[in-house]
Amino acid sequence: MALLHRAELRPTKLELLATWLPGRPWFRGTDGDAVERVAAYRFDDPAGAVGIETMLVRSGAGPVHQVPLTYRGTPLDGGEAWLVGTCEHSVLGRRWVYDACGDPVYAAALARAVLTDGAQAEEYVEVDGRREHRAPSMAVAADGPRPADVPAIGPVDRVEDGDPTRIVAGPVELAVVRCLGADTGLTGHRLTGTCDRDADPQPARRGRPGAQPAARRGCP
Repeated sequence: MALLHRAELRPTKLELLATWLPGRPWFRGTDGDAVERVAAYRFDDPAGAVGIETMLVRSGAGPVHQVPLTYRGTPLDGGEAWLVGTCEHSVLGRRWVYDACGDPVYAAALARAVLTDGAQAEEYVEVDGRREHRAPSMAVAADGPRPADVPAIGPVDRVEDGDPTRIVAGPVELAVVRCLGADTGLTGHRLTGTCDRDADPQPARRGRPGAQPAARRGCP
């Protein structure tokens, strides 16, 4: 379950991304353009300490980019290279925002979703002390047969920050497609997603134990 708050963020997530995205090697947009949110969904952190959100965003007339983020109340040890920025949350205080591909909590959550059909987190909003369900703007689910054994996911050993971005965590390799819409030709277990702008399920993130993962696509 993802418990969200009606809160003000300064700067906003999109403002952080507008500054951070132009420096990424896989970014296909124009520096200075506003960043538009297309859709998003979340995973659970079993420990309840880290927020995990994948945002699909577009900059100007460029393609839709996939940007998984993690939100932490304290800095990620050794995570300086993956820091998108910090913001002030009117309820939770200072939050450290990371490119989730370098965060071991995200790697574990993504592997669970792809390999065990863990799917996405149910979203609830805290309103006057009550929890109200919020429908996500897109839905994801694993497809194909699940492996008989799912290995334990530990620290992230290596990240190759290209398109797709490759994450190696112990015996598992994962790939996150950054610019959506092209067929990467990757193979493996996959996550597919749909949203209002995408009537048909499309391959999402993929991965499998001890092998090259496949890709992810989302809403065009």
